[in-house]
Amino acid sequence: MTAQTDTPGSVTTVYKVSGMSCGHCEGAVSGEISQIPGVSSVQAVAATGEVTVVSAAPLDEAAVRAAVDEAGFELVGAA
Repeated sequence: MTAQTDTPGSVTTVYKVSGMSCGHCEGAVSGEISQIPGVSSVQAVAATGEVTVVSAAPLDEAAVRAAVDEAGFELVGAA
């Protein structure tokens, strides 16, 4: 699901990621996704498997999937 935030020109998207179980997992996923051009904020929550990404424009899901794969996890899709 993609929703506009209060910040003009930014988009917030929540993704579901499987396999995260701890803070280290959250950091690995956040670190990889934050390297995608246009991403301004990433918050991963292992307990829910959700990763909230704030970006300047909607992200290419293939780029997000590649970043999550690089971190060693699986992108389930947008929540």
